Amino acid sequence: MVGGANGRWVVETLYEKEGFTCAFRADKVLYEEETGQQHLVIFENGLFGRMMALDGITQVTERDEFIYHEMMTHVPILAHGNAKRVLIIGGGDGGILREVIRHRSVEHVTMVEIDPAVTDFCKKQLPQISAGAFDDPRLNLVFADGAKFVEDTDESYDVIIVDSTDPIGPGEVLFREEFYRAAHARLTPGGVIVTQNGVPFMQGDELKSTMEKFRRLFKVASCYLATIPTYVGGPMAMGWGTDDETLKAVPLEELEKRYAAAGLTTRYYTPEVHKAAFALPRYVETCVKV
Repeated sequence: MVGGANGRWVVETLYEKEGFTCAFRADKVLYEEETGQQHLVIFENGLFGRMMALDGITQVTERDEFIYHEMMTHVPILAHGNAKRVLIIGGGDGGILREVIRHRSVEHVTMVEIDPAVTDFCKKQLPQISAGAFDDPRLNLVFADGAKFVEDTDESYDVIIVDSTDPIGPGEVLFREEFYRAAHARLTPGGVIVTQNGVPFMQGDELKSTMEKFRRLFKVASCYLATIPTYVGGPMAMGWGTDDETLKAVPLEELEKRYAAAGLTTRYYTPEVHKAAFALPRYVETCVKV
């Protein structure tokens, strides 16, 4: 957080070592604290609305959160076609949970968040993101280390969504092969795991690292893309790991049927976008196939 002629600015530090930063003007700081796990600040910005940053890295904004949350959720659930049990690792703001419970076919959701302060603050300061999802009776909310939870649980899931921070601080363990191996063991036959893998143009090594590990564990190791304005540098990659080779190639007509049957109303996701998201630019394809 820095001062200036136009007030306080929250500086995005993710690429600072590489020589690049951007900043968001904090028109009003709503909350700022060292939670014990990480530094959290929630503030209002004239363009993006309410925003949250953890350890200097933007996590979510009111203006464009729907893109990330819809694509992280509806792509794996509709590709699966019969997901009844979903595990969310991270996602303390509740946006992934909000989208998951919109699927009536989902019978149970376990959400594991390491920092209860993040969830508490988001309920109070960013309630529009969770939109009451934390009250859904299908939810089992667990405050714990996501990597340890996956290692210790004997439950199985059709879809696992890893809504992690970048591999810095508490989120680092969620990018290790040990975690991916444990998650693989928790998937039901035909299950799929989706991971947050950053912006490949800026963070190509992060995607390469995940794909190397996925290839050792899954029959299908790939990613799909979504363009989210807040996360600068190009489209964001969502890692894709599964042993079911058919999930990546569900016909458009079938996706349209599943989308209609789910009764969803979305602002970014469409069955056409779903199919197109797996068409990768060469520089991203290179990261996937290293």
